[in-house]
Amino acid sequence: MAHAKTSYVCLPCRASYKQAYDDARQRRCPRCAEPMIHAGSAFAPPRRRDTAAWRTLSVLLNAGVGFHKSCCGGPGYRPRTLREVHERMTHARRTGEPVADALVRRDVP
Repeated sequence: MAHAKTSYVCLPCRASYKQAYDDARQRRCPRCAEPMIHAGSAFAPPRRRDTAAWRTLSVLLNAGVGFHKSCCGGPGYRPRTLREVHERMTHARRTGEPVADALVRRDVP
């Protein structure tokens, strides 16, 4: 049986690779040999030269926010700009809401 393809990301190289999912195996970047982060099957990488998008992505992935398909077909809301990330991080600090939960909030009160 073939395994579904999912994305693994190397943040230092700003690279994404589709590979068969295997949670028992640590994936390493073919460019730099550093460990890659499992981003999910609904992940679409930004352009390599889009520094702000990769910084935003770095915050999301390091907080444990992935891009996995849900029952409705997509991963749901994810911030796209550093401003949106900052607003949600500020909300998390002020309210005590877990960072990962605040980052996927569509609207910040």
